[in-house]
Parts: sequence; structure tokens; C-alpha cells
Amino acid sequence: MRTGSILLTITLLSVLGLGSARADEASWLDTLQVHGFASQAAVQTSDNHFFGDSDDQFSLAFTELGINASLQPQPWLLLSGQLLSRRAGEMYDGSPTVDYALADITFAATPDYLLDLRVGRIKNPLGLYNETRDVPFTHPGIFLPQVVYYDRVRNLMLASDGMMLHGELYGDTGAFTFTLGGGQSVMDENVEWTYLGYDFDGELKPDGNTGIASFWYTLPGDQLKFGLSGAALSMHFNPGPYSPLSNGTTELLYWIASIQYDAEDWTLSAEYASEPLEWRDYGPFFMNRKVTTEGYYLQGLYRIRPDIQLMLRYEEGFADRNNRAGTPPPGVTAGLLPPYANFSKIWTTGLRWDIDRNWMLRVEYQRHHGTFVLSPRENLDPGQLREDWDLFAIQAAFRF
Repeated sequence: MRTGSILLTITLLSVLGLGSARADEASWLDTLQVHGFASQAAVQTSDNHFFGDSDDQFSLAFTELGINASLQPQPWLLLSGQLLSRRAGEMYDGSPTVDYALADITFAATPDYLLDLRVGRIKNPLGLYNETRDVPFTHPGIFLPQVVYYDRVRNLMLASDGMMLHGELYGDTGAFTFTLGGGQSVMDENVEWTYLGYDFDGELKPDGNTGIASFWYTLPGDQLKFGLSGAALSMHFNPGPYSPLSNGTTELLYWIASIQYDAEDWTLSAEYASEPLEWRDYGPFFMNRKVTTEGYYLQGLYRIRPDIQLMLRYEEGFADRNNRAGTPPPGVTAGLLPPYANFSKIWTTGLRWDIDRNWMLRVEYQRHHGTFVLSPRENLDPGQLREDWDLFAIQAAFRF
């Protein structure tokens, strides 16, 4: 977590929370809650690498360990944070990271409306699942729809270091929720692999702040809800002495339209994501260009009984919605990537069994046409990619 956010959160904790609560220490300590989770998955693919060396063998390189805590020193102040260790093939090595660490300050809370401010490292409220994507028990399957929730740049979209204003309005016609704000994006090497196609000599960094906006409308009864959310950010590449690229800039606008219907025994969800991208000034080896990445899915969950859930999903994603056949674009990867590296069409079915309130077991099968969702960091040789491939995964998860 960046120093500024740490200092700001510590200051809020010290000045607003603990300083005013010393007289009644036992009372606010009673609000402390600590929870954690752990999961281990085994993944096998018929071809290509997905979360480890999974080609024709089981990869155990998908492990998550997390612990989170919350404390409410005042009725209007909530402090919370989570530490996560995530190992996911070549993309994440299991080093502990701060998923979120924030102070939530409530300005007003009535039966008609709520208004609060969140400061620190904050989960970005993008789509149906981004704010809860770090906990296995909140997923619809072992893996989220990859054409919308890209695991290859998970940290970039997961959270921001900054502040967000959050509000809720309640009425007879339903509830309206909004979040506005932003801050610095959390970036790692996976971002460069995804948006530049390689780990070049140099560093890709945020260029200014990321803007975040989220709007949701829920009908009475909470069965049907609609959402529109998005993030706008710019990244600047600072080349090293051996880089073939110049000082370039990548700009993107990532937005999701969401709808979900939740009945007693089943849930139907659909989301559409669009990501206009622009690359500028990287030099002759990476031409200036604009594309719009697109992804969408339709998903159904059916609760056979309270402890067993069946999932079926279809999703499609394209590196360029105007080039769905996948003809390689000009630039540094021209002629290297096969056409099917620029699209993915995926059928997924899965089964979840809640053994008890602490343990969960999942199995999942996916049939892939195309390799757009794969990380280039895990599949270094494009010539080894296979257009049609299968994935089978099993996961055990524990929480307390």
C-alpha cells in the first residue's frame, strides 16, 4: 500500500477513532471482528497453461490465504482491512499484499438515505463481483468470467489508493446506490505483460489518478438489480536503457453494464464489459493505435438444495470488437500471435457443495474456443497455443 494512504488511514484511526474512544475502550474493542479463509485448487488443461503448468497434468499453483479484520471505534467510523497471499501460476507468487485497508466515515444514516466517505485502499465497485472477488465463497464458480474480470490484471482493477464518496437512497420504488471517487491504481508486472505483450526493460506506472464511478438501482424486494460502473485511467511507460520502446502512454476506459435476477432457488446474471484502449508514442516498434476490447456473459445458478448449487455460463471476449476474427493488429506483436489469441468463447459448468458453514468443495469444467483470456506471461510461446482446449478444476475452501 502506498505511503500516503497508510499515513492517512493511521491518522484517521488515531485522531478520529482511538483518541475519542479511550474513555470506553472495552466498548469499541467489542466491535472487533476477525475472519479468514484459505483455498487450494487443482487445475488441468488439455492444452495451454492456465494458473500454472496445467497442460495434461494437475497444477496446484492456485492457492489463496486471507485474513481480514474490522473495528468500529465510533458509530460513525468503521476501520477494516485485509491481508492476502495469492499464488496463481506465473502471475502471482504468493507474496502477502494489502487487498484493502480503509476508514469508512458515515456522515448521515437514516431510514431514507445513507452517505459515507471511504479513505485508504478501497475496493473498486466494478460489476457484480469485483468487490468480493478475493473470497472464494463469494464466487459463482472457481473462476470468475474471465472476459469481464481479467485475472491477468486482477490487481489493477481490484482496488485504488484514494477516497470514494458512497451514497444510498431508499424509497417505495426501490433503492439507488452510487459511488464516486478514485485514486492511484495498484499495478504490477502483469499489467505490462497484458497491455504491452511483454516485460520490457522499463516500468509501466500510473499516469495520474484513476477515476471510479458506480451506479446501481435495485427494485423492491431485492430480486432485480441493474448496475453501470467504470474506471478511467492512464499509464505511462518509462523505458530502461535496453528497451526498444519509447516513453509511451496507454489510456483506457473500463466499464461494465450489469443485471441480476435473484429468485428463491436460482439466480440469473448477465454483464457486458467494454474497454476502449489507446497506445501513443511508444516508437516505431509499437505503433499508435486504438481498439475497444469487449466481453460479455450469461450465467445461471440453480440451488438444487441449500447446500448444493449448479452453475452454467457462456461467455465471449474479443481483443478488438471490430476485428472478431482476430487478425493480428499492427505493432510489436504483429505476425506473432495466431488469430485465435484475440478471442475467447467459453462454456462453463460447475457444482458447489457447502459441506458445512466452514468448508466448501467445487468442481468445474470449461470448454474453450480461442485463447484471449490466457496470460502471455504463462504462455510465452504463441506458437504453442492451441485454439480449442478443455479445463477441469477442483477446489477446496475453508473460512472462519
